[in-house]
Amino acid sequence: MEFLSLALFCLALLVCVIFDISVLYALGVGLVVFSAYAKIKKHTFKSIFRMIFDGIKTSKNILINFLLIGLLTASWRESGTIAFIISSASELINPQVFVLMTFILNAFVSFLMGTSFGTSATMGVICMTMAKSMGMNPVIVGGAMLSGALWGDRCSPVSTSALLVSELTKTDIFTNIKNMFRTAAIPTAVTCVIYLALGISAGDSGAVPDLKALFSQEFNLHPLTVIPAVVILALSLFRVKTKYVLLASLVSASVIGVAVQDMELVQALKTLIFGYEAETEALRHMMNGGGLVSMLNATAIVCISSAYSGIFAATGLLDSMREKISSLGRKITPFGATMVTSVLTSLISCNQTLAIILTHQLSDGAEKDKNTAAINLENTAVVISPLVPWSIAAAVPLTSSGAPTASVLAAVFLYILPLWSFITALHKRRKENRNEQNNKLHS
Repeated sequence: MEFLSLALFCLALLVCVIFDISVLYALGVGLVVFSAYAKIKKHTFKSIFRMIFDGIKTSKNILINFLLIGLLTASWRESGTIAFIISSASELINPQVFVLMTFILNAFVSFLMGTSFGTSATMGVICMTMAKSMGMNPVIVGGAMLSGALWGDRCSPVSTSALLVSELTKTDIFTNIKNMFRTAAIPTAVTCVIYLALGISAGDSGAVPDLKALFSQEFNLHPLTVIPAVVILALSLFRVKTKYVLLASLVSASVIGVAVQDMELVQALKTLIFGYEAETEALRHMMNGGGLVSMLNATAIVCISSAYSGIFAATGLLDSMREKISSLGRKITPFGATMVTSVLTSLISCNQTLAIILTHQLSDGAEKDKNTAAINLENTAVVISPLVPWSIAAAVPLTSSGAPTASVLAAVFLYILPLWSFITALHKRRKENRNEQNNKLHS
């Protein structure tokens, strides 16, 4: 019965992918199927509703932060914060190191914004536009853009994926971020070397377009516009709770939008709800978006996916699969089991959020230490999901930036990080086994 329930859910996801239907319909089907499974297992309708409510309740903090992030992305647009950062960063670009700078700039913007979608729709669009104007390979530049967008999205204190992982594993997000920086150090260095080599081998290209002049048509590029980004970084360093960090940056950006960009108060509030709409035609594709409404779809996905966790926990639907994954973890390390699980969940879930939740639920017994479990999720499900072309984690950044689908093949960081982490886990396991054998010999 467990296999049939999961098979029906996977079938619904497959139908949504084939016919390009919103994944929310598949999640709705899944909720009905799993509720029916609970009913067959003799649970009352009242207890099933309690399971669903308990599951959603565990994600209340992440849901609040999701909505705040929606408001924040709009406020950063209307305040000119994004425009200032991008126009300033574009002045640093040299054609021969363009591929490397694409990775670094997208990583930086994504770290500040906490969203790969927002980054690809701003800095990603700019990098792809510049690449085309300079005659550079769009696949390689698109891969560097996707790598950078996910590098920052993974470890930003305002990232929805980082917040989700910390909530699921009951860990401190700032401890997780420290561990993410530590485990990503060598993969990041290797990625930079590869992108530098690819850029140099491409030779000289055309001139870099003047983005500062373009943004100046609509924004006052005053240095004060960088304050919302500084607030994020400063408060994060002091480990202030994420919702207060988001709120402080949101308020500062809203004030700057009115005071520096001369926005009407009513228009500023409307922008926070429905998103920013650029007046200049050339900026619309790069700057339009954000707002509370933009996060409703993601919020619904998290709500329904969280409801699953309540049903799974009460009915034991995933217990047999979880035992098999725990057994696999004893053979190829807990990280290896989590990585294999994340590949499967990423292939069938079609979105990063559900891949993270399913991977956590299925591999929960493989790793006992919660901080290690958190970093395992960050180094697998978070970065593997964007490598699946039909997942929205890949499709949205690539489509919004104008990068070809083949760019996933050049997203170097997303491959190196899980592979390096797996090699490290295997080395650690072998070292522990040798020490154990030595202790037995000496005893």
